[in-house]
Amino acid sequence: MMPTVTIVVPFYNCPYIQQALESAVQQTYPAVEIIVVDDGSTRYADLIAPYTNRVYYMGKGNGGTASALNHGILHASGEYIAWLSSDDRLVPQKVERQLAFMLSRGLDISYTGFAVIDEHNRVIRPYEGIPMASKSDLCQQLLNYNPINGCTVIAKKSWLRQVGMFNQELPYTHDFDLWVRLLMNGASFGFLPDMLTLYRVHSQMGTIKHQATIEREYAMVKNNYRGVLEYMARQYP
Repeated sequence: MMPTVTIVVPFYNCPYIQQALESAVQQTYPAVEIIVVDDGSTRYADLIAPYTNRVYYMGKGNGGTASALNHGILHASGEYIAWLSSDDRLVPQKVERQLAFMLSRGLDISYTGFAVIDEHNRVIRPYEGIPMASKSDLCQQLLNYNPINGCTVIAKKSWLRQVGMFNQELPYTHDFDLWVRLLMNGASFGFLPDMLTLYRVHSQMGTIKHQATIEREYAMVKNNYRGVLEYMARQYP
């Protein structure tokens, strides 16, 4: 039987949600579940209405992206979890190709290449992606930056729950924190170079509006994990 992949879409006042959901429902992989977690939105929820027969729509009080992702993961029936931000898009073969890659290699988590688009869906950069030569190489990369775009990730739900899912106390670096904890606990990672996600850059995105705060939080989290990352970089093959 084909394992189910749950696509979790955290949503908060995002005008691009319809495009994100359209890309999710167009996936060529047949066993896909889509969960939209409305994190206390006051705008644009009406754009979800045309998809209510294809997605599970869950509302909650505003708590940030990490809490919305965790809420979706807790309610997911899929064996695997994919994260789709409400302003990004997936290519139709995203789940099918990435899951086949994971199953053929026995991976717990994988991430892929992506293209960067603007507000009008114009491709700004046709390809981004930082390959990993080994688990040691990934640890070394994490010492300097976050090489994993969260919206390219597919992960086993059992692993996410085993390590406690996303840290809701970290508004901006919950993804980086999770990748390190997964590595610390022995999860296997793989990089698929295919461009399977369209990552949108726009003036209202959090990474632009809160850049200084994000940099401070990232420096703090990276410093907390520096010792263990350096140790794992030496220990892993």
